[in-house]
Amino acid sequence: MSIARLRDYRGPALFSYGFRPFFFFGSAYAGAAILVWLPAFYGELTLSTTFAPRDWHVHEMLFGYIAAVVAGFLLTAVPNWTGRLPLQGRPLVILFSVWVAGRIAVSTSSWLGWAPAAAIDVAFLVLLASAAAREIIAGKKWGNLNVVAMIALLAIGNLAFHLEAHFSGLAEYATRGGIAVVITLICLIGGRIIPSFTRNYLARRAPGPLPTPFGRFDIVSVVLAALVLALWVARPLDRITGGLLLVCGFMHTVRLLRWTGYRTFADRLVLILHVAYAFIPAGFILTALSALDLVAPGAGIHAWTGGAIGTMTLAVMSRATLGHTGQRLEASAATHLIYASVIIAAVARVCAALDLHQTSVLLAVAGIAWASAFLGFAAAYSVALWSPRRI
Repeated sequence: MSIARLRDYRGPALFSYGFRPFFFFGSAYAGAAILVWLPAFYGELTLSTTFAPRDWHVHEMLFGYIAAVVAGFLLTAVPNWTGRLPLQGRPLVILFSVWVAGRIAVSTSSWLGWAPAAAIDVAFLVLLASAAAREIIAGKKWGNLNVVAMIALLAIGNLAFHLEAHFSGLAEYATRGGIAVVITLICLIGGRIIPSFTRNYLARRAPGPLPTPFGRFDIVSVVLAALVLALWVARPLDRITGGLLLVCGFMHTVRLLRWTGYRTFADRLVLILHVAYAFIPAGFILTALSALDLVAPGAGIHAWTGGAIGTMTLAVMSRATLGHTGQRLEASAATHLIYASVIIAAVARVCAALDLHQTSVLLAVAGIAWASAFLGFAAAYSVALWSPRRI
């Protein structure tokens, strides 16, 4: 049905479906932003933003790159959920332009002013949530409004980030809040797509144990994670928070094992989803240890951000791009390198927080590997994203 609906579109292929511009430019921006952040971190570059350098880095990963990937995913999923026409052509160009304007506004806010920059930046997620909600309501797919609610929370978190950064100097609470929303979103959506794709693969090629279907244990795990993450946002160093984070780490480890990822080694497009999700319990455990004053807070945070978020978004983008452009669902040599690079980046960044004697070297390794992964994705998938779908 989706292919038939797209046949009347005569514009550039890049704007024929939401995943195309947001996956390509989002990944390119994620890689380029790190190459800007590294010299800024070492004091060799001054950014024209009202944000502190750390806050610029955090904001552009959370509300710049991740917002783009969420947009690409949501604008592609909603037509499948509702059976309605996808956003394409001029409306998609306008929405994408608002995202670009937000990146420019944030990075030049010292000239533009923090309030106008905030208004331009926040507008993107508000428009995205509104567009998705309109389609879901028109299609009467009420159960999918929970994803829209998460996007709305991300928009509120973005506004809070600007306000806290301006009035407090650093956006500490809003940073944790943004991370909490995205990790909850991964727990929610990952819990649907990972066992589904795993079951489809194993049922065709490897008879034996199959993933446990989504059930009460998953509901309890996701709800508990959301509640504990909210507590972490408010009281990150509390020992009660630490204990509950450990419980979440255990539950999400069990949840991951129930999906039989150990049987998917032959299909890297499926395996990488399990590897990405493994950073979720790792992040809970490391963040628990930081709440108990045993490790630096950055270890758990970067297990979530560089590990779970970075790896999961590349896994979803690569699979969705192949599927929706008519390519074979197989990981190419370039895709293997992309996956390896983002895992190296995540592990190096976590280790940089754990081993302070090697922080400088590990940060450089993490930054270069991250840029290689995301710029590599943009390069490797550029033809598929910019060209018409194969019939």
